[in-house]
Amino acid sequence: MEKIKNIIFDYGNVIFEINFKRTQDALLQLGIANPTEFYGHRNQNPIFDNFEMAGVTADEFRAEIRKAANNLDLTDEQIDEVWNSLLIGVSANNHDVLLEVKKKYRTFLLSNNNEIHYNWIIKHIQEKYGINNYDAFFEKAYFSQLMKLRKPNVNIFEQVIKENNLNPTETLFIDDSPQHIEGAKKAGLHTLLMDLHPEKLEDFLKQHKLL
Repeated sequence: MEKIKNIIFDYGNVIFEINFKRTQDALLQLGIANPTEFYGHRNQNPIFDNFEMAGVTADEFRAEIRKAANNLDLTDEQIDEVWNSLLIGVSANNHDVLLEVKKKYRTFLLSNNNEIHYNWIIKHIQEKYGINNYDAFFEKAYFSQLMKLRKPNVNIFEQVIKENNLNPTETLFIDDSPQHIEGAKKAGLHTLLMDLHPEKLEDFLKQHKLL
């Protein structure tokens, strides 16, 4: 990709491994009878979208989970454990890979996230890698709950483009979700669908001649 000068990375299952099946199984154990319809890679209950845009607080999110499970006695800790079961960790040497990519391109992170997951992730990278946040790996890291926008809506891509004076024709977006790819295309971005396990990010980038 000779004309690419900027790369916007998704986080989950591009850099950091997540596992929807683990969360669906945990939601079932919690008492939610239709977990694959309730929460999944492509479709989910609106409560998750709202939480990712800070439309509801963490306490309001937990209250909705208690309603869905028909169990008002669930503790915050029980709910958070189930919700965070999605999160596995940074795959392979992806932090080193990101630093290599940053030498060649302006790089950005754009993640649909939420308060509970974000807090877990920051604690994880602090404890495991001794880093406080993602400032060293990207020019800027964007998280949906702080922007009050989420992918695949075109406005979230337009905000990143505008704030950083990016030329969409010189900018690549990498994500593992087809619906997010479609949103990025509407904003005029080049796109690649991450179709490998995140531990293969370096191979993926080399395959597309980005490293």
